[in-house]
Amino acid sequence: MSSAHLFRGFHLFLLVGVHAVCLLAFQTGVELHTLLLCIGLYVLRMFGVTAGYHRYFAHRSYKTSRAFQFVLAVLAISSGQRGVFWWSWHHRHHHRHSDTPDDFHSPMHQGLLYSHLLWWMDDAHRTADLGKVRDLTPYPELAWLERYHSVPGIVLAALCYAWAGWGGLIVGFCWSTVMVWHATFTINSLSHIWGRRDHETDDDSRNNGVLALLTMGEGWHNNHHRYPSSARQGMGPWQLDLTWMGLRVLERLGLVWDLRSHSPRAMAEWRQRRRRGSEVSASSSGS
Repeated sequence: MSSAHLFRGFHLFLLVGVHAVCLLAFQTGVELHTLLLCIGLYVLRMFGVTAGYHRYFAHRSYKTSRAFQFVLAVLAISSGQRGVFWWSWHHRHHHRHSDTPDDFHSPMHQGLLYSHLLWWMDDAHRTADLGKVRDLTPYPELAWLERYHSVPGIVLAALCYAWAGWGGLIVGFCWSTVMVWHATFTINSLSHIWGRRDHETDDDSRNNGVLALLTMGEGWHNNHHRYPSSARQGMGPWQLDLTWMGLRVLERLGLVWDLRSHSPRAMAEWRQRRRRGSEVSASSSGS
């Protein structure tokens, strides 16, 4: 059997296995403390994905210390989405080739199911081009986490079991893991087919309030593709961006700094475009 088949088989086993284990909650029951653990781990690890993997490691949209960089890496990797080198390179590749045939997870070219999940299992995407993440590779602690990316998740699973038994492991850890996986993957898939386009970009990215709520702000995906270096993705007060709010709290605590945001000119252009779009809609409905 080839390494490609082994790789795909392992990830299929992992994905199916974790989803199947979630069903054991019918046996263990769902208690309030394990459900709260699930919600807490979902929020915490989703923040690791959005503020860590995405806005810090992939886009470098703010600065932090080396120590807190490591904390962000551990938190992100505990979600079970591999190391920061791998995640960052694949995401940077996505921005360079978004919704073209070279995009690894474009629903336009690869289909919805492949763009949502199956690309992650494909042997063709197993490794990262380290030449494209040279800003990250000098840190040996990140290289160690890249090599042993399963360790944070295993440790977290063990802690959940130690604290709350089988319910803590199944409901607290496995449920939240599956929820974080699918919420994250909707940005690759659904955010390129479902929602509103407030900006003219070279891809098919969309803004979607439902996905933004599920992913703590990542659903303002069309905004992000227009201004990828911004740590803030929601552009209006009604575009809730919980990750940005969390980063502002960390900024006040002195843990992060130099948060990039939209320029006044970008905000003015966005408001003008929204206003023009509203006028067109009103005109169409009245005719």
